[in-house]
Amino acid sequence: MNLHATLAAVWPRARRKHFFPELPRPRITDGLSQEAVEVRQRQIILNPSFCQQLAEHLPVKAVIEALLDHGIAHYTRCPWDVATHLRLYAAAKRELGRRDYAQRASDIFIDIVVNTHCVKDFDTALPQVYRHLQRLSGRPLDRLTVALYSLMWGMDLEASGPEPLLRRLARIPYLDRGRWEESIRRFCRLIQPVLDEERRHSEILPTALLGRHGLSSHAPNEVERGLRAFALQVDNPREFRTTIADFDGELAAQGHAEEQEGMGWGRGERIDTGLLYYMKLTEQYQLPVSAAPLHRSSSSDPHMHTPWELSKPLQDLDVWTSFGKLLPGLSQAWLYQNGLLYGRREGVPDCIIILDSSGSMANPRYLLSHAIVGAGCAADAYLRAGAEVAVYNFSDVPAGDKLVLGFSRERKPVYQALCRYFGGGTVFSFEELDELLRLVAHDRPDIFFITDMQIPDLHSLIAYLSELTGRITAVHIGETDSAAVFKKETAGWRNAQVFSVRRREDIPRIVLGQVKTCLGYGQSAKGEADTCRLTLR
Repeated sequence: MNLHATLAAVWPRARRKHFFPELPRPRITDGLSQEAVEVRQRQIILNPSFCQQLAEHLPVKAVIEALLDHGIAHYTRCPWDVATHLRLYAAAKRELGRRDYAQRASDIFIDIVVNTHCVKDFDTALPQVYRHLQRLSGRPLDRLTVALYSLMWGMDLEASGPEPLLRRLARIPYLDRGRWEESIRRFCRLIQPVLDEERRHSEILPTALLGRHGLSSHAPNEVERGLRAFALQVDNPREFRTTIADFDGELAAQGHAEEQEGMGWGRGERIDTGLLYYMKLTEQYQLPVSAAPLHRSSSSDPHMHTPWELSKPLQDLDVWTSFGKLLPGLSQAWLYQNGLLYGRREGVPDCIIILDSSGSMANPRYLLSHAIVGAGCAADAYLRAGAEVAVYNFSDVPAGDKLVLGFSRERKPVYQALCRYFGGGTVFSFEELDELLRLVAHDRPDIFFITDMQIPDLHSLIAYLSELTGRITAVHIGETDSAAVFKKETAGWRNAQVFSVRRREDIPRIVLGQVKTCLGYGQSAKGEADTCRLTLR
């Protein structure tokens, strides 16, 4: 029995049946696992021992095609993408409260959706495969699942179960994608007693009959997109953390972990789920950042040629393009113009992010911190533009609650500095910011300042910011009396823009580096700016 040749012959038919999904060619490999079907980064891997065992009861072509139907439908039907998989798992975890229960329940629910879709829409041998599988498995939930297939598909699969439970399970709309989260919660409530029974007989719950489903089934770029989408869908970082932590092994294998070393434990890896949540959430917004304004240079430079006239000075004559002649209308003279220049850095300047992490701000570990989301969006925008980002994360500075990160283009250290929460008082240190400004004394960085404005020395802070000549984007969390004072005092500043954030939906309205007029380098930010060619939004 040449399984490899059979697979090569069956694969084109399976692809055509499922409308040619973009999946790599499947393979048959022994010794990987005990599962019938395993998927690694979108590639379907079949277990030859399983195929040979079922080939004693069914034609081997039918067995391989049925397994391919099952594997392909996971991508074309359920869970479709990583974000959906995480949502289904999270819904099961909320209902059942245990990681092993949620994994077992979500695996079976996904298989029910996939198999029912295949049986409903295609000619497949999956029912015959499950008829023989339930004979080999003595697990209560596996027998119940095959009995449910018998009832739903109208086929005798030689399995039975409690009729009232089967009827209630059969009424769940498994194929209605819009109701999957509601459906899996109902499914979990109904099968929890069966899960308890399985747990009493074994310390480790088994996987679904044809194998388990995890994040390793998806390609790394799909996992990245799924994490971003899931971060946007959950309500707070706690829900994200409790879900993602259950997949830390698979995420670590894809490079989302950082090495740690603990006393007595040796080296290991861990997933910083809070950092991962805010990184993926902020990547969704893609805030715009205005380029640095142009200003006129102090010198005039040759700009273009114009016909020489008697009234024009001889020193402007360009002898190389006048053919050695001194004739009005034929000879060419240079027309001089002041150049338009950037500062030292063209395009987007570097940025200093000033973040308030005092006790009046939300704790980012448990609640969604609009401050960190806004600061993370700003960091992402400047880093994408090729600029460097520095962070001044402040709270009660005299007590040592502060974090200063020098200019960097590395994303992870910047987000680690932003996600640090102190929770003390609110005291701003001008010396710390002065030190960062001295690092770029030859240029003027942008300032992104985000706080709830509950700062005791607010007027001193306003006076300090008024002396800065770079562009300032100030964001205040909520509407407070202090925020009103700040907006009133800065209303006439030409180099500053103030935004208010009360909900996550307010963040995309922020435009970084937006100013009321173009800024002239070498002048006071409150003075008149030079004429600019670049118009800022």
